[in-house]
Amino acid sequence: MTAVEQARNAGLVVIALDTPLDPADAADATFATDNFLAGELIGKWAAATLGDDAANAKIAMLDLAVSQPTVGVLRDQGFLQGFGIDLGDPNRWGDETDPRIVGNDVTAGNEEGGRKAMENLLAKDPMINVVYTINEPAAAGAYEALKSFGRENDVLIVSVDGGCPGVDNVADGVIGATSQQYPLLMASLGIEAIAAWAKDGTKPEPTPGKDFFDTGVALVTDKPAAGVESISVAEGKDRCWG
Repeated sequence: MTAVEQARNAGLVVIALDTPLDPADAADATFATDNFLAGELIGKWAAATLGDDAANAKIAMLDLAVSQPTVGVLRDQGFLQGFGIDLGDPNRWGDETDPRIVGNDVTAGNEEGGRKAMENLLAKDPMINVVYTINEPAAAGAYEALKSFGRENDVLIVSVDGGCPGVDNVADGVIGATSQQYPLLMASLGIEAIAAWAKDGTKPEPTPGKDFFDTGVALVTDKPAAGVESISVAEGKDRCWG
């Protein structure tokens, strides 16, 4: 029996934040970002920004880790769908057959990992022109690798998280667009849910059509693309965290 099962059997309420448990109903409630949608937004933005050139894109996929499925898989698969690439198994990354994908590498979600992964994929194809990254520290590392090759100004980098340093990187042109999530809202709603449960046993309801309460996501960029809803960097800074 898992610790979560023991807690619930003892009458404790279990609230998950950011990353749903597997299965999702292992927790009493989950407050999280729709990570697939977060990826889809940056995929749509990248494709719209490239326009006709999207058909000949060369894409580097900088993921989190080998273990799957994870939040990183949702972001990866959302990006590919948003870009217009057919998915293989939507619960895995790396099984797609579209020739526009140069390859996948893992970053551990940090800057050094992003730099190494970007170097590895540039060795495979130095003409990569789109870079998906699991998060903004990985994006910053990818940018440094591209800069060392003199490619920092002609490659689109997109990411997910929306922390204040990441939004600053959008403002500085390091990242073209990022999908911003709202962890402080997840935390506050989680605390409110526990308080309501303690008061009268009220259980929060998930967002219709989902198995968790969706705390929202917004695309942050100062280069809006037609057909892709976004907010400005200024608004992203007002709403960022960390």
